Amino acid sequence: MNLLRRRPGFRRLWASGAVSETGDWLLLIALPVYVLQLTGSTLTTSTVFLLELAGALAASPLAGVLADRVDRRRLLIGASLAQAVLLLPLLAVHGAGTLWIVYLVTAAQAVLSTANDPVRQALLPAAVGPDELAPAAAQLGIAADLARLVGGALGGLLLQAYGLTGVVLADAGTFVLAALLLTGWSGSAATPAITRGVERPAGPGRDWLAGLVVIRSDRRLLGGVAVGALLSVAQGMFVVLFVVFVLRRLGGEAGEVGLLRGIQAVGGIAGGVVLGTIAGRFAPRTLVAAGCFGFGAVCLAIWNGPALTTAAPLYLVLFAIVGVPIAAGMAGLTTVLLGSTPDEFRGRVMSSLVVADASAQAFGTLLAGGLVGVVGLLPLLQAHAGLGLAAGAVALVTLGAPRRPVPEEHPGHDRARAVRAAVVGDERVVALQPPAVAGGPDRPLDHEQVGAAREAGDDEIPRPYRGSRPDEECVPVPQGRHHRRADHEDPAEGPAE
Repeated sequence: MNLLRRRPGFRRLWASGAVSETGDWLLLIALPVYVLQLTGSTLTTSTVFLLELAGALAASPLAGVLADRVDRRRLLIGASLAQAVLLLPLLAVHGAGTLWIVYLVTAAQAVLSTANDPVRQALLPAAVGPDELAPAAAQLGIAADLARLVGGALGGLLLQAYGLTGVVLADAGTFVLAALLLTGWSGSAATPAITRGVERPAGPGRDWLAGLVVIRSDRRLLGGVAVGALLSVAQGMFVVLFVVFVLRRLGGEAGEVGLLRGIQAVGGIAGGVVLGTIAGRFAPRTLVAAGCFGFGAVCLAIWNGPALTTAAPLYLVLFAIVGVPIAAGMAGLTTVLLGSTPDEFRGRVMSSLVVADASAQAFGTLLAGGLVGVVGLLPLLQAHAGLGLAAGAVALVTLGAPRRPVPEEHPGHDRARAVRAAVVGDERVVALQPPAVAGGPDRPLDHEQVGAAREAGDDEIPRPYRGSRPDEECVPVPQGRHHRRADHEDPAEGPAE
């Protein structure tokens, strides 16, 4: 947890995220329970979950565009305060006749909550150094798991003790506190590059498409989205299969379902603590692949374990352990996506991941729900574990580090020497790249930044340079000036200063 001590900006971002997500879980647990108690209808209750999913899918593209257009810190503060205000209409809900208010608030909260996630992730590189992304992502995972444990428990307790009013007031308080925690953090790094002079498309739709083009053009980004989608399909299947597994294969009851679900978050917290200290020593691809393979292997042990024993202590340990590779994989995946994306596109790329993951999770849920009665439970459980192993293989193939550019301080970057003029055919040209250095690496590629250099002066005669080499790359320079070399100048040295 050294980053929380050394990086005040990250400390504020971490604390704000933990408090905000606690509020999200308060409502996520309390509202469906309240609706079920009020109506007794599981169909009506499922409407709440569908609205949350629909809000997330609808809001993510716009949230990503906004994250790349405005100050991200202020956007988070505004979203948190809006969440607090938009909770207040729930105070007017007193019966089945006012359930429409619950639906509207649920949709609005889903939109704002979805806007928070990609913006907070896009802010991460502004809060820590490039080499600290993996440990920072792991520690954000700790915050999310803590929020799930605390918020889920508090949601049920507050609803039981103080009713919906108590839940609403406590939840609004968490969002106000989350906004206040960010007010003390300022800096230009929180402002995306797109607002600092980078040209952008005219409308939100074109901005969103531009982000998709960035993903499509980078193998690591495409691979990261594919890995996330495979894991999300597995997560969607898990939502359905886990309950059936505990009740039928382990012979458990509702209490065991809740206990095993919670212990997984405990494992994630423990894994995040360990990763916070060692994640920086490993390449992000290694973290992702190891996390996915570890997840698949532990799941295979869990799903096939009942053939040997159904002893509860064994499954408590296994469900705790599975949280560790999940934490590693998510930390590595976040690092790959943020590190491979230009700052002005980070909001859109991360929100694209949210859309892909939500869609894949919905597909996994529907797939498991539709097939469990057809093919049986065990084949689907094996397929669930297989998705983790497949994600690891995709990570190994697609998430390799790109070719490193020549270090800026290397002599291959011609910082001091002037660019020499020459004539090729009828066009006056200027060499862009210096000759190779003996014993050094190849010269910089065209797309890599090289040191600035000057063009030949006005009084230099535009003729072939005597010392030019045929392998130097050149580009045309516009004509339109008279060039004459003074008699005292040597063509090899350029004009006198």
